[in-house]
Amino acid sequence: MSENQFPEVKYGERAIEEGSLITFPNPRPGRVYDINITLPEFTCKCPFSGYPDFATIYINYSPDEKVVELKAIKLYINSYRERYISHEESINQILDDFVAACDPLSITVKGDFSPRGNVHTVIEVKHSKN
Repeated sequence: MSENQFPEVKYGERAIEEGSLITFPNPRPGRVYDINITLPEFTCKCPFSGYPDFATIYINYSPDEKVVELKAIKLYINSYRERYISHEESINQILDDFVAACDPLSITVKGDFSPRGNVHTVIEVKHSKN
């Protein structure tokens, strides 16, 4: 199969490029509850070496007025695949974007990065309205 046989941007790539954190109204406003999301296929690129980094992202949040749609989270997380970004910045950026999208009561984002070069990194960031 020739490389030029499918030169156009694929529908999945287009969806990832266009992806944003879409929200919908919380079905139970006023009730405090937690939403736990695990994203085991996070990838980005090391800004120094260009080597791929792999992680499992854990998002735990208590929604206020809005909830983030799950497919939107998947597409948003996949948008990091070709980005040159550090472990620390990627997890902080995910938190910032999530807070901007849905303004939760509280949120914790944790990135558990696969060991590389005998180093295992876990980054955890938190935000709370209180």
